[in-house]
Amino acid sequence: MQALTTRVKEVDRKPMNFWERIYLPAVVKGMAITFGHMFKKRPTVRYPEQKRPFSPVFRGLHVLNRDEEGRERCTACGLCAVACPAEAITMEAAERKDGEEGLYREEKYAARYEINMLRCIFCGLCEEACPKDAIYLTETFTPANYARKNFIYGKPDLLIPNPKTEPEAFAEAKGLNN
Repeated sequence: MQALTTRVKEVDRKPMNFWERIYLPAVVKGMAITFGHMFKKRPTVRYPEQKRPFSPVFRGLHVLNRDEEGRERCTACGLCAVACPAEAITMEAAERKDGEEGLYREEKYAARYEINMLRCIFCGLCEEACPKDAIYLTETFTPANYARKNFIYGKPDLLIPNPKTEPEAFAEAKGLNN
């Protein structure tokens, strides 16, 4: 019979000697391994005092971005909603009225923008699909909650602070204060 791999190992079938039958050396060896682990560095992170370093590609909460003048970048094109495999994003478009030039970059904007965080799989496809860099995923966790309705984030929850009126909050949201 031919072996499937080259790592074939012959099984030893000789009878056990006295020390092997009482298992004392195996127990002592196991206790030595356990005792050796007592002096190693603990992998536990004490959360409130210590923060675990995350990967640079970590994806957390979504944020709707603004430009440098404080106008919303989203043009309600719907590409993020189409790209979302979990169908977690819903939006409604509206047209900009006279006098709202300081609020929106384009003639069309998202009147309603919602993300159901219970459906979101944090894949980042919405971020990649957006031609205006209006949405991106931050390094912030989704906070825990007891009610399902609190996991549906609307436009006021997602929109980044205005850089003109709240420069400190804008810099913190963009991660410029780190």
